[in-house]
Amino acid sequence: LAFVLMPTEKLKSLPNQYLGLPNDTDNAHFFAVEFDVVQNVELQDINDNHVGIDISSLISSISEPAAYYSSNDNRSNQVALKSGEPVQAWIDYDSNKMLMNVSISPCGMLRPHRPLISFPIDLSLVLDEYMHVGFSASTGLLAALHYVHGWSFSIEGRAQDLDPRKLPFLNSKPSKLMHSKGFAVGITLASITLIFLAIIGVIQIIFRIRDGDEIMEDWEIEYRAHRFNYSELFSATRGFREKNLVGSGGFGRVYRGVIRSTGLEVAVKRVYSGSRQGMREFVAEITSMGRLRHRNLVHLHGWCRKQNELLLVYDYFPNGSLDKLLYEDGPLKGKNLTWDQRYKILTGIAHALLYLHENCNQRVVHRDVKPSNVLIDEDLNAKLGDFGLARTYEHNNDPQTTHIVGTLGYLAPELTRTGKATTSTDVYGYGTLMLEVASRRRPIEPQSGADELVLVDWARELHSRGEITRAIDPTLKNYHSGEAQLVLTLGLLCCHPHPDYRPTMRRVVQLLLGDATLPPLPHDIHMEVPIAITDYSDTFGDDSDNPSSQKMSSSSSKNSWTIGHTTRVTF
Repeated sequence: LAFVLMPTEKLKSLPNQYLGLPNDTDNAHFFAVEFDVVQNVELQDINDNHVGIDISSLISSISEPAAYYSSNDNRSNQVALKSGEPVQAWIDYDSNKMLMNVSISPCGMLRPHRPLISFPIDLSLVLDEYMHVGFSASTGLLAALHYVHGWSFSIEGRAQDLDPRKLPFLNSKPSKLMHSKGFAVGITLASITLIFLAIIGVIQIIFRIRDGDEIMEDWEIEYRAHRFNYSELFSATRGFREKNLVGSGGFGRVYRGVIRSTGLEVAVKRVYSGSRQGMREFVAEITSMGRLRHRNLVHLHGWCRKQNELLLVYDYFPNGSLDKLLYEDGPLKGKNLTWDQRYKILTGIAHALLYLHENCNQRVVHRDVKPSNVLIDEDLNAKLGDFGLARTYEHNNDPQTTHIVGTLGYLAPELTRTGKATTSTDVYGYGTLMLEVASRRRPIEPQSGADELVLVDWARELHSRGEITRAIDPTLKNYHSGEAQLVLTLGLLCCHPHPDYRPTMRRVVQLLLGDATLPPLPHDIHMEVPIAITDYSDTFGDDSDNPSSQKMSSSSSKNSWTIGHTTRVTF
């Protein structure tokens, strides 16, 4: 349950961990105080009994285990939100100090002298002139009923105190929920001097799919995205007519469609699998992708499974893929993409990969970064999609050896030796993408001569002669020479034959945003054993943002590296 301030009273009704609030892809702004009794690791919840402040994001800006501080000894006392006992909450904002305080306690106690959460925030940056005030909640496999016993709210000054003795209370022992198997426990909370009750029923549910008469398995129940009916998607795509076909690839065909019940325009990918085990492994990867939320990732709306056929429902992008914009004829064909637009696209995909590599609960390796997997919206924002080859693993674990998959021209050379897809192999694919977008040349050009057959090799040769800017798309006009030099040089660095010499995506983003400076690189930077580099790779390690890293020397607050044996370049 959440107390929320929003510019609209129309909630998305998103289930499970979303509390009915907008997700991160909606670009909506809101303020919420959540009283959470379910731990969602993908939202970085600290436990299953906490209070948090959410600022335009479902990932709390700050959260604390539910507790209150005793007035006599300042000791923290736990408050079990699922105990069934009534609980009070106070939410206060001081606009002069720009400080938000949140306190809770068992019902009937005085307000604790020390708040549970004190969070500095300028609410004027979040709130519109007119905002809606209220509550939002949702349930997943837990059925819940929320009761607000009383609350008071004031824009100016302190809200009126509530007398719990005068408030109606439900039976403290809630009856068993109908149509459920299991047990129920009660919750009572108060907010802004408010009191509410949530009855949570833990339900053991048996799902049966009527369409195809198949039992929904555990791996399907865990998937958070919405499940569509097959008939709904069949109707949306008009029977998967060829006229609605917008693309095809190794994993299936993509159709344009409109969900009639909502009017939502979608892209429906139709995937086939020859074996049930293969389908299960593929869907297991897709389920992890369904939990990802980022403005530069294609949003997965849901799915449908019928026997050995899998349908995935994504956002539809009228501009299509980056590959289409670069090479096909049309109003936005490659030669009409300005430099600023290309730079914006590259920066967006860099943000997406940074999110996958570092900001998810599990590290995600995409394994197929290329223009055809980059979709472009109407504002020319880039969205990375197609996670059919993606793999996840824990941040502290090494990736396992797998079959070599991907697209020729974007594959890192070490894949053929180790068979391990890592974040560094993604960086290599992104580096190839950078060179391709800047030059508007495919990674392999069969019609070109031997010297220009492979884009990366051609760019390396130009760099070794000090002529890297010759790789720029000749149709580009009025491009930023400094940015072009950066993109080409950084692209080469990302494509270094040795993975230890490639930057992390965090460093790539910093360089593209101008938060760090790329020093001039030696002409032999591409060599397997660089002659002129010593501590090069240390700069781009996982601790590259830590000035105290033992491998990194620094004469100031900025990071530094060594080129050659005499020159030190700082950025």
